[in-house]
Amino acid sequence: MCSANSSTRPCLAKSKPSVRHRLPLPLVKPLALEKIKTHPLAKRHSKVNLPEFATPWRPGGRFSAFFDSLPDILAARVLRDVVDAVIKARLAGRAVALGMGAHPTKVGLNPVLVDLMERGVITALALNGAVIIHDFELAFLGHTSEEVDMEIDSGRFGMAEETGRLINHAISLGVRKGLGLGESVGRWIEEHSFPNRKTSLLAAAVRLDIPVTVHVAVGTDIIHMHPAVDGAALGEASLRDFRTFAAVVAGLEQGVYLNVGSAVIMPEVFLKALTLVRNLGHTVDRITTVNMDFMPHYRPLTNVIRRPTQKGGNGYTLIGHHEIMLPLLAAGLIERLQQHWGRASSVRRTVR
Repeated sequence: MCSANSSTRPCLAKSKPSVRHRLPLPLVKPLALEKIKTHPLAKRHSKVNLPEFATPWRPGGRFSAFFDSLPDILAARVLRDVVDAVIKARLAGRAVALGMGAHPTKVGLNPVLVDLMERGVITALALNGAVIIHDFELAFLGHTSEEVDMEIDSGRFGMAEETGRLINHAISLGVRKGLGLGESVGRWIEEHSFPNRKTSLLAAAVRLDIPVTVHVAVGTDIIHMHPAVDGAALGEASLRDFRTFAAVVAGLEQGVYLNVGSAVIMPEVFLKALTLVRNLGHTVDRITTVNMDFMPHYRPLTNVIRRPTQKGGNGYTLIGHHEIMLPLLAAGLIERLQQHWGRASSVRRTVR
């Protein structure tokens, strides 16, 4: 209670101490192990077995020996599976289509890819818009890939005169002839005898009569900034190529589709082409799909590896630098062909 002089000083009420309730904790005792059930190691399934191990390299050996010396585990097993799938498809007369971004060209792999085209291993090419720029410049002058960081501040990035003028002219001319984008630029390179045309994917496709399609996203490529660009021709050419690519996909039953270095454009184009041909009644259920890139991305994993193979077939992922992985794959394919025929031979000469 307050005292008599509470009128001159405040009365402080005494608060009751709060009560904290604590839930009881369970009693924990160490588990007794005497009754545990074990089984013989010999009867346990093991994911890693000694016969699958790598063998040491012997100096002076052949590449086939090196390839066979790789462990039969994880990515090395996937690499073998991809090689086997491609060879099986081609020897059965099935298609092997390559969808690609520009990075393999920029790291020097055109000669490797042209060689596979000449051997008949690759039966169709589908490219994003950046590929034709680097392919064209390499065929024209033997160099490509500018320093964007150095040029972007001044506005010089993408402004090479011949690249913008000649590629756009080739596209417009090709459209008037009824061609798609890939064939338009490939024919221009061939007909004008560019000095390095033998390493051009586009020219090689035209020379070998292999379908080559280019799938453009307007505004993503430097040639779209140039005054010579014709939007109507660009769109018409790319649309024609989409329909040609869809025809390629319609023939991929028991074939192989490889997506190399394209994280967005080609996975999206491939998925749309696949649903289009299935809608039209084409059977593309058993297909092998492969994604090769130096890091995993959502669209290739979803639109190339998983969704297209839901009805059958297999999807494989190979992670690594293109300048290492693609030559390794190509060499494995060539060696497997040689082993199959007992001599160096191309699929083109033996599969009709």
